[in-house]
Amino acid sequence: MKYLNELESRSIYIIREAYARFRDIALLWSIGKDSTTLLWLTRKAFFGKIPFPVVHIDTSYKFKEIYEFRDRYSREWGLDLIISQNKKALQEGMSHEKGKLECCNALKTEALKATLAERHFKALLLAIRRDEHGIRAKERYFSPRNTEFKWNYKEQSPELWDLYKSQLDSGEHLRIHPMLHWREIDIWQYVHKEKIPAVSLYFAKEGKRYRSIGCHTCCMPVDSRADTIKKVIRELETTNTAERSGRAQDKEDSYAMQKLRSLGYM
Repeated sequence: MKYLNELESRSIYIIREAYARFRDIALLWSIGKDSTTLLWLTRKAFFGKIPFPVVHIDTSYKFKEIYEFRDRYSREWGLDLIISQNKKALQEGMSHEKGKLECCNALKTEALKATLAERHFKALLLAIRRDEHGIRAKERYFSPRNTEFKWNYKEQSPELWDLYKSQLDSGEHLRIHPMLHWREIDIWQYVHKEKIPAVSLYFAKEGKRYRSIGCHTCCMPVDSRADTIKKVIRELETTNTAERSGRAQDKEDSYAMQKLRSLGYM
């Protein structure tokens, strides 16, 4: 319990620091366990009401359970929800069949670019964690993206003594990652402790469940009997399977995620 409280406290500190420095800020909500936990932490940081918009990037290929969860809790939690979608690319037939990297870039990154241009956000809160993927382990809490959304992962500012980058060059925006220091098992322990709702896809049915969710075209379930949060936690204590092993982006080639993130992918 003390460990989870320390994780929570550090994240809330970063969330409040971000809002103090940037009022033109938004939170990206994929509806997954991590971003829903970030949303929960942000509600706690501001006493139940998030004082800035929440953006959901809708590729149109998400699981129906994700859309149902989004619609229900955006109403219940009183969110200022922005649905970001690259309608032009969809009308032109963009899908995973054109290439998974191309699809992610068009339907996620380009959709987000359009939303930032329209709403003039200077900072975005995201729920990525260092333990998810090798390229995400290179991230900083306050991470700049240039005018083309590109991330220079080879040259990043040090973050010593909780000093974070807040000065932006013209056209830049910041990706702010309050949950970099969390692990997958920490998320589930916190979800259990706080009774945070989670999409049903995470819990086993007929011997299968999803550990990482996104578009139904690019996600595969893993073998599992974990149909409750407690069972998920017990499973994570012993598994050797990577969290994102069911995500197609991570299987394309060894540098797929690095390519996507350098271009602006979450």
